[in-house]
Amino acid sequence: MNLFWYDWAGYIGVALVLLAFFLLQERKLQGNGLVYQLMNILGAIGVMLSLCFGNFNLAAFIMQVAWLLIGSYGIVRDVKRRRQAGGLSS
Repeated sequence: MNLFWYDWAGYIGVALVLLAFFLLQERKLQGNGLVYQLMNILGAIGVMLSLCFGNFNLAAFIMQVAWLLIGSYGIVRDVKRRRQAGGLSS
C-alpha cells in the first residue's frame, strides 16, 4: 500500500479533529479556545487536501468546509470580543 502526502494530510487531519474533541470531553480544552479552534481548522484542511488530491467525496468535502468556516468564525468572534473588552477597560 502506497501512502502519498495527501493521505498523510488526511490521517493527521482526522487525528487532530478527534484529539480536539477528546480533549474537549476531558476538559483539557475549552470549546471556544484558540487551540481547540485551530486543531479543528487544521484538521479540516488536512482532510480537504486528502479529498482534493485523493478520492474526492463531495459530502465529506462540504462537511470539512463547514468545519473550517465554523472554526474560523469562532476565532474571529473571540478576537472581536477581546478587542471590545480591552477597549472598554481603557
